Amino acid sequence: MTQQELPAARVVVLDHGSGNVRSVVRALEAAGARVELTADRERALAADGLVVPGVGAFSATLAQIKAVGGDRIIERRLAGGRPVLGICVGLQVMFGTGDEHGERTRGLEQWPGEVSRLEADVVPHMGWNTVDAAEGSTLFAGVDRERFYFVHSYAARRWQMEQIGSILAPKVTWSEHGGDRFIAAVENGALTATQFHPEKSGDAGAQLLANWLRTLPRYREEGAA
Repeated sequence: MTQQELPAARVVVLDHGSGNVRSVVRALEAAGARVELTADRERALAADGLVVPGVGAFSATLAQIKAVGGDRIIERRLAGGRPVLGICVGLQVMFGTGDEHGERTRGLEQWPGEVSRLEADVVPHMGWNTVDAAEGSTLFAGVDRERFYFVHSYAARRWQMEQIGSILAPKVTWSEHGGDRFIAAVENGALTATQFHPEKSGDAGAQLLANWLRTLPRYREEGAA
């Protein structure tokens, strides 16, 4: 079956109470996916791709994700090499810890490191910004010179995972606000995440989502021959 003949990717947007889910659903549908907004464990595990959105505080978003069993869903999918895309705080919670107002919260620990407040004169970082895309990035193919929409006061500002043996190091994309450099996106096997909002990033965000959808394996529907 050719790429053109592949069925539309089945994507679940994890419904954990995040405020931006409807715009994420619409953007994915516009990019060509069949999208379901749900926290149902079996539907989330069976989908071709899982999207984990997030806005607001690290600790609150993490609590929402855990309240619907999202932490276990994410862990199970990644253990099986099933793609997951985190957006905004959905990227941040993948790190080891979040430090907000002096309170440290343990994250999902998919990556080592800490999310902390941006060190810039103007916070939050709100608006359009360019990125320094990782070499060989699949996510940013065709949009590496474009601008994306950010809304955040916290970020991961160091990357601590390197190549181990034959396992390739993740592709890390950076951006900068007020002289403070921070992680804008990560491509790490089945786990991909962006600090910016692709669903609010116009044509560039639409292309980025389409790029991600093209990486998804397609699985047969239940009962299909």
